[in-house]
Amino acid sequence: GCHGQHRAFSESNATHPGVRGIAGRRNVMTLSNVGYYRALTWADPGQGTLEAQVLVPTVGEHPIEMGMKGQEAELARRLGADACYRRQFAEAFPERKGAIDMSTVALALAAFERTLISFGSDYDRGTLNEAARRGQGLFSGAKFACASCHTAPLFTDAGADDPAMAFHRIEAANDRDPGLAEITGNPTDAGRFRTPSLRNVALSSPYLHDGSARTLPDAIRRHEQATGLTGAQMADLVAFLDGLSDQGFVTDPRLALPKTRCGAPL
Repeated sequence: GCHGQHRAFSESNATHPGVRGIAGRRNVMTLSNVGYYRALTWADPGQGTLEAQVLVPTVGEHPIEMGMKGQEAELARRLGADACYRRQFAEAFPERKGAIDMSTVALALAAFERTLISFGSDYDRGTLNEAARRGQGLFSGAKFACASCHTAPLFTDAGADDPAMAFHRIEAANDRDPGLAEITGNPTDAGRFRTPSLRNVALSSPYLHDGSARTLPDAIRRHEQATGLTGAQMADLVAFLDGLSDQGFVTDPRLALPKTRCGAPL
């Protein structure tokens, strides 16, 4: 799947092909703390709720990912044929009399996504090693200005009240992907993409909107601000980013595929 827990609910492909083999356009971002975001996709500030965003991979067609457009009734039929799902939807949506349709499926998926909370890293516990602390100074300092976009505590500005503030250009735009300009039609938005969170970033390679950076140093060097970063500084900065990994989050059994459902083993 696209969102593996061991990779902080991301995956290892640069872009993930859809069910029909059509190549994906953009890299799969981690879902760490996604419930706190106001901007949820790489280049569409209008996708402001998890319930709306769920429809992008399920029934979206640009590109086709899960390929459920026109299959909504069949999805409801298959879920409704399962006694356990009928029971769970009835418990979760009593006001809807347990209705199983795309709206309640989206509500259920969004409810789970809001439990994906990750604040248990060495950074959070105050246990960064010496190299990571030096890297934190570089990260927060004015020279490289990493924190101006990757703002703590989420390490992204996607949680800002104005979602439009979360889209930035880190290198020259190209014709392969117009980024935000595809939505706004404004040429000045070409090459602007949402700031990804750096929470669990060491676990979620590859990087950037197209997955073209295989390692953290590769991704860092793609930023114009990284000019002049020495080898020692790079090592310290990567050590700090490693310190944002939350091993408890990626191994939490409460977030894993369940071993039982309605009391029966899977």
